[in-house]
Amino acid sequence: MEQSSQNILELRDVVKLYPGVVAMNKVSISFKAGEIHALVGENGAGKSTLIKCLTGCIEPTGGEIFYMGEIWKKVTPAQALKKGIGAVYQEFNLIPFLSVAENLYYGRELEKGLFLDQETMNRETNSIMQELGVDINPDSKVKDLTVAYQQMVEIAKTLSRNVKFLILDEPSAPLTSREIEAMFAVVRRLKEKGVTVLYISHRLEEIFEISDRVSVMRDGEYICTLNTAETDHQQLVRLMVGRELTGDYPQRKTPVGRNVLEVKNLYSKYVKNVSFQLKKGEILGLGGLVGAGRTETARAIFGADDVISGQITLNGRPLSLKGPKTAIKNGIGLIPEDRKHHGVLLGLSIKENITFACLPRISPRQWVNTKEENIMVHKEIQDLQIRTPSETQLVKNLSGGNQQKVVLAKWLATNCDVLLFDEPTRGIDVGAKQEIYKLMRALAEQGISIIMISSEMPELLGMSDRIVIMHEGCVVGELNAQDATQEKIIMIASNLGYTEGGSLQ
Repeated sequence: MEQSSQNILELRDVVKLYPGVVAMNKVSISFKAGEIHALVGENGAGKSTLIKCLTGCIEPTGGEIFYMGEIWKKVTPAQALKKGIGAVYQEFNLIPFLSVAENLYYGRELEKGLFLDQETMNRETNSIMQELGVDINPDSKVKDLTVAYQQMVEIAKTLSRNVKFLILDEPSAPLTSREIEAMFAVVRRLKEKGVTVLYISHRLEEIFEISDRVSVMRDGEYICTLNTAETDHQQLVRLMVGRELTGDYPQRKTPVGRNVLEVKNLYSKYVKNVSFQLKKGEILGLGGLVGAGRTETARAIFGADDVISGQITLNGRPLSLKGPKTAIKNGIGLIPEDRKHHGVLLGLSIKENITFACLPRISPRQWVNTKEENIMVHKEIQDLQIRTPSETQLVKNLSGGNQQKVVLAKWLATNCDVLLFDEPTRGIDVGAKQEIYKLMRALAEQGISIIMISSEMPELLGMSDRIVIMHEGCVVGELNAQDATQEKIIMIASNLGYTEGGSLQ
């Protein structure tokens, strides 16, 4: 059977098997030339496996893939890119100590005689960045850029090649609304030029804004493809999870208690004069635009960034933080934004990750008390419902939602009183998000105090008991949950101020 002339790429009954795991089971999907095609599904649905098959990172166990009328067999990533299939992954593939331009042209550097043509590479890089609507200096070192700008460099690096089929895997996760709109504009221009874009995102509102068609995967199987204009959020969620989801955000059942943590006039290299209080059993949201200083505030409280001046008080006692070790000893835990690099040890087991932060507790005489360790690990796996065949499973083999649960389990094993959640559901599917929300609310009801940083406005509004808003390293406002709206938060976060009735101060 020949491939349809309308399809640039087609999968027919593609299977990928790993020992004991069926990652993809007879998946058949077709992609039309010049369309924006969304792919949705929970973590573990098979989306990442599909991407890796298309880009030559792995070879399917069975089935056929056709690309531009030719069968796609044993293709390396370099060959895939040369043929016009490019991908921007959730995990960055940048060289931190090279410049932006050097990253864009790495492996295909422009030369002038015996030397690099840095001037031309910088000029071309600047042109691409202008097309993206982002002001990034081509000479800047990648390590000095924010997460949002690093993501934009990844997109620019792929777009700098003559791609015909572009895969965007959660490209908007660390971006602001303005940056997302700029990216959407680029995606639409690529579509006009005939480029096919495979857009993968857990943010369903993006799917409806940007895509022409949407395909759904679940548990390694292809479910269906729909015209985006002919479906809605409820239908997509039902197809993705195989069940109805109700009640996005669990509500508080018990009142918050006394002040547990007080931050007063805090200064670090990145924030200035930050002051707020956190109550027992409260979920305190930290709102603001990318670069507002939210993550940096959490890092200062955790001792990861040096505090220049100011005071942090925990349970009435001043803290003298001399690094994360002091914070952990005093019952403070941090679930970081970038869990793969800073939250878990991907090459170690679930057991090793959970016990990593509390080794002194289970090894008082220089060796591990395996009985106590096993009891602790089994309790956390059961309490958090971590889906795994065994506690010896490597964390890198878990879905994003279960990896996030392992990070949380690590801190709960330390018996911490304060948890700092930085983008708690970044890169997590809609079903796993609800599990994380329920866990956070249950922890708050048990008396654990939570600071939650979130760039997702519905999440910030739905989960927070109170919201502190930051702008350029400073606290510029505070709202109670019942008074908070998206309009108020954006206006305050933009440092425009807000008065009742919607007028600017």
